[in-house]
Amino acid sequence: VECLDACLGRVVAALEKVGGEALITADHGNVEQMEDETTGQAHTAHTCEPVPFIYVGRRALRIRAGGVLADVAPTMLKLLDLPQPKEMTGRSLVEPA
Repeated sequence: VECLDACLGRVVAALEKVGGEALITADHGNVEQMEDETTGQAHTAHTCEPVPFIYVGRRALRIRAGGVLADVAPTMLKLLDLPQPKEMTGRSLVEPA
């Protein structure tokens, strides 16, 4: 996790330097539970911990709480100023701050 944090920090610094934008998210990893407490074996299943969703960029935006996976693509489309197809049921996670 520390290595990933350091690498991500370098990416964010580079984006800020050139005025870039990014959305940072993850899947339901299991870093908070690496070992099964009962068996002592590696715990490889996903957990129910919240997943981060972070906007990096110069726009003053707020991330809406309570998002779901279906909201990621509509968010990307909104940031790119592209229309959302009617087939997409999610809602953008970004709002003006």
